[in-house]
Amino acid sequence: MSAGQSMSEVAGHRPELRAVLDHPPEPAHPQLRALLGEPGTTVILVDASRDPNSGVVVLLIPPGAAEPRLAVKIATTEAAARALGAEARLLVELQHMSLRRTGPTLPRHEATFETDGMLAVAATVVPGTPMSTGYHAFRHSSRPGLVRADFAAAANWLADLHADRMGAPAPVALLEGTAERITARWPGDAQARALAELLRPPSARLASATTPRTVVHGDFWAGNLLVRDGRVSGAVDWAAGQVSGEPLRDVARFALSYSLYLDRHTRPGRPVPGHPELRAADWGAGIRYAVAGEHWFGRVVRDFVGGALARLGAPTVLWRDVLLAGLAEVAATADHPGFAARHRDLLLQLLRGGQP
Repeated sequence: MSAGQSMSEVAGHRPELRAVLDHPPEPAHPQLRALLGEPGTTVILVDASRDPNSGVVVLLIPPGAAEPRLAVKIATTEAAARALGAEARLLVELQHMSLRRTGPTLPRHEATFETDGMLAVAATVVPGTPMSTGYHAFRHSSRPGLVRADFAAAANWLADLHADRMGAPAPVALLEGTAERITARWPGDAQARALAELLRPPSARLASATTPRTVVHGDFWAGNLLVRDGRVSGAVDWAAGQVSGEPLRDVARFALSYSLYLDRHTRPGRPVPGHPELRAADWGAGIRYAVAGEHWFGRVVRDFVGGALARLGAPTVLWRDVLLAGLAEVAATADHPGFAARHRDLLLQLLRGGQP
């Protein structure tokens, strides 16, 4: 089938794809059809994952151009097709909103089509360099000024996103239903049951506060943020996004993911440069370090989460509960079972006061 066919045509030929199509998106954009068939078009593979929602991402560079014009995601499993279909629908919805501040930083959906029997979505390429590129540069995460600049860029973009689409306030929903999802994921597991009980107090504290419902990215970490001149110039990978949801999800995800890899480039057992009392030890050492809220990095994290709480009208004292809730969300929803279990075990330790 060609890229020019609409999704309704694809669904008619491929019944197994119907489950991922709530409604047919627009037919393939003429520019996409022309680019795919144009001699000299450069195709670059930029990502391939083996997760359950795995997919392949390629960039299409027109002949004579210096930069890519389109990014095409291709699903390789049914789970990936569901995620990709959800992302395409969300991007279309976001395009129809008046997102004055952040609209130019979002990919624009161009086409949903089938290629070699697999669901594919094409979107425009947003400018910038992934924040994760700088993060993993030599000693970047050990330098307070550079780290503060990363957190400031993320905070400013989130503030703009929330201001673009701010709905009525509702109780903070970070832990709503999470304990039940964790026990369902590990049925009969004593640790999962203990964790569900320990989550009750932070859940009650969070639910006592309110935040406005906003657009939510859903996977807001450095690898999905593009930066240019000290600002977030693009945000990609919206498969877990929401048109109206709990804004603190993105706040927690950024802080936790940034903290997780602080010791990535340090040998096991050695002190992590720039971070007093942090050693490259067992998995999650950087997150424990951040949740403690001490030293300069802990203060950066605390100020980032507390600043978002204050801006959204919630008590800043809840900053640690927000981080714990973010860990619980990953434990309940992460595609990779081992990654989820590590978050579950780390959360249980933190809720027990650091004891295994």
